[in-house]
Amino acid sequence: MTESLIGVRGRRTKSLVLTTVIAAGAVLMLLPFYWLIIATTYPSREIFASPPNVLPGPAFFDNLTGLLSDTLFGRAIGNSVLVASVYTLLGLVVCTAAGYAFAKFEFRGRGLLFGAVLITLALPSQVTLVPLFQIMVTLGWLDTYQALILPNLALPFGIFLMRQTMQAVPDELLQAARVDGAGEFRVFSRIVLPTVRPALAALAIFLFLAQWNEFVYPLVVLRTPESFTIPVSLASLQGIGTTDYGQLMMGTFLSVLPILVLFLFLQRHFVAGILAGAVKQ
Repeated sequence: MTESLIGVRGRRTKSLVLTTVIAAGAVLMLLPFYWLIIATTYPSREIFASPPNVLPGPAFFDNLTGLLSDTLFGRAIGNSVLVASVYTLLGLVVCTAAGYAFAKFEFRGRGLLFGAVLITLALPSQVTLVPLFQIMVTLGWLDTYQALILPNLALPFGIFLMRQTMQAVPDELLQAARVDGAGEFRVFSRIVLPTVRPALAALAIFLFLAQWNEFVYPLVVLRTPESFTIPVSLASLQGIGTTDYGQLMMGTFLSVLPILVLFLFLQRHFVAGILAGAVKQ
């Protein structure tokens, strides 16, 4: 009886310690975001005050209106929403179609081609930056939306994720649909896609995040402030000795907010999709 009580107390103590450590880690990770929110409510000269401000200030709407009226950040938000949304939709089409082909069709060179896709996962994006820039110059696509959207539609990770997920769809189910007279597109759209819906949601989040946060490539191919996306526009807010940190913090907050809301609403599908793609058949 005594040993049983000791065991229960030990488990409770272990659980309490673990909960405390996790809570402390969560607080440490949330502190920078909390400071960012607080910084949006103060004018530039008071953001780096000592001791630091821990309560909201009076300048939230001043920073917001100043950012939207004195800069082209509002235009940058629209550009990012448009580019990221179109990129996500087209990327889903390309990645799901390629993943379906790799998972369910036998063709010569399939293994070699899929191996090439996997190899590109190990290549940093900077390797293809100069060739992509030269292609955009040749096509006359500099400073255009298509320069941001089209080059990276076939995301290697997206193809890999969809291929792994679609391998779990039973071949017998697809064959039965074909015997009943369903065409390949109908099999793909009515059977395969609904089955891998969690993975589609996860891939949509990945694609949207990848385009929303992209900085280096848009910085290279975009020329005019009217075409800037949010990351490039944020960089342009930083001047030499003239940075308005209140507006900069407000812009950073506005850039993070949609991603935070998106993940909060879709996190269940995100986790389910990643787990589905990790199952080995």
